[in-house]
Amino acid sequence: MESQNINHEDEKIIINQELNIWEALIPVIALVGLLAYNVFVFGDSALGGSNQFILIIGAAIAAIVGFKNKVSYKSMVEEVAQNLKSTTGAILILLMVGALAGTWLVSGIIPTMIYYGLDILNPTIFLAACVIICAVISVATGSSWTTSATVGIALIGIAGALGISPGMTAGAVLSGAYFGDKLSPLSDTTNLAPAMAGTDLFTHIRYMTYTTVPTIIVTLLFFIILGFTNDTTGAADVSQYQGAIDATFNTTPWLFIVPIAVIAMIVKKISPLIALLAGTLLAAVFALIFQPDLVLAVSGMKEWSFEAGYKGIMNAITVKTTVNPISDNPKIVEELAGLFEGKGMESMLGTIWLIICAMVFGGVMDAIGALSRISKSLLNLFSSVFGLFFSTVASCIAINFTASDQYLALVVPGKMYEKAYREKGLAPENLSRTLEDSGTVTSVLIPWNTCGAYHSGTLGVSVLDYAIYAMFSWLSPIMTLIFAAFSIKIKQLVTKTPTLDTIGEE
Repeated sequence: MESQNINHEDEKIIINQELNIWEALIPVIALVGLLAYNVFVFGDSALGGSNQFILIIGAAIAAIVGFKNKVSYKSMVEEVAQNLKSTTGAILILLMVGALAGTWLVSGIIPTMIYYGLDILNPTIFLAACVIICAVISVATGSSWTTSATVGIALIGIAGALGISPGMTAGAVLSGAYFGDKLSPLSDTTNLAPAMAGTDLFTHIRYMTYTTVPTIIVTLLFFIILGFTNDTTGAADVSQYQGAIDATFNTTPWLFIVPIAVIAMIVKKISPLIALLAGTLLAAVFALIFQPDLVLAVSGMKEWSFEAGYKGIMNAITVKTTVNPISDNPKIVEELAGLFEGKGMESMLGTIWLIICAMVFGGVMDAIGALSRISKSLLNLFSSVFGLFFSTVASCIAINFTASDQYLALVVPGKMYEKAYREKGLAPENLSRTLEDSGTVTSVLIPWNTCGAYHSGTLGVSVLDYAIYAMFSWLSPIMTLIFAAFSIKIKQLVTKTPTLDTIGEE
């Protein structure tokens, strides 16, 4: 995930001794029940606004619990404000992703990536190739968000031409993207987790490879098998798709300069926000050079002029735009019309709305002490080493679910569990690895989490559609528990007197 410029290491964990576990769970149970019914009634359109209101209702229920336990209205509002402040970077990035997608369509960058991608990515290997491509880009950039906003969008487009499910493709894209997000030294979560646990960055990365490499191998095997068994009815129409793309856009390898420049800027540790803005402006220039007729069409004006060029570019950046594909085949026209839609900043407002409401719920839950109470109760459930790992995983997932923030899913359990790991004689890298295996990767599986909302909005695929295929995110917490259960690569801090709970040294 992208850095939000908030010092999460210094965040205060709010503990409310007045609050018991059942009271802490009341807002969670209410939220789950209300969301389940809401999705049953509205289906996929639930994210259009009704889920957002349900999150506000959940926050209101949490506030009532807080009032009963002597938590002031002021402290709740202050915590909500802090939560909203932490999402400032994410909101700005979402707006820039919308702008980038719009200019990358009108300039022909995304259609060109689809055009050449159809030459090299056949349906059988496509899903596995998505995992590998996104893993490489994400390791290089340290950002699952940038990966999703660049090659992820193009791969979704290629999948549409090949007749491959967008849900499967999004699952493959995010599996690769989160592999890189976990292992890249440029990733903020990869730096945050060891800071919370008390170990160093490269020890953390090395220790993560023990669980991460088997997980990505199993994920790749899953997508390879899926590729061989999946019925890709659109494969035969590839040449027609390419013909329609070529007739509609001026496809040229020169357009690849823009995405390469954006990725290079991210690798050079330039702020992702600046990189995305630069990518948007550079694409706007390329649109004027390579696609002047399309810019004119998007402007809605009849003759080319400076005003028409300005209006066309601004429309691509700010509002949803559609490019009409040129083809004699009505089926091709219909399917490409769905691909040739620029998002614009306007299209990201629904996702931003969801994030704001989720942060209100998470902020109130934090303010009343519910997050720390849930983590503490999970910690107290188990006394064995495996139980400690299990409660860490459960806490990370629970906080991703309730606080709707990936960072809090690392910070809160990290601070709560550091002492418990030391008391068990476990090296801190055990904790940092478990935080990443369960906190970082599961955030994308929750629709109202900032990560789930972002990737769903960026790729245009609902979380419910891609979640089952995001195998890397499902397998990572399971893999870390398997290692804990069989005492595989569980490093001890000190030599302990053998007990029932003692595990082998690495």
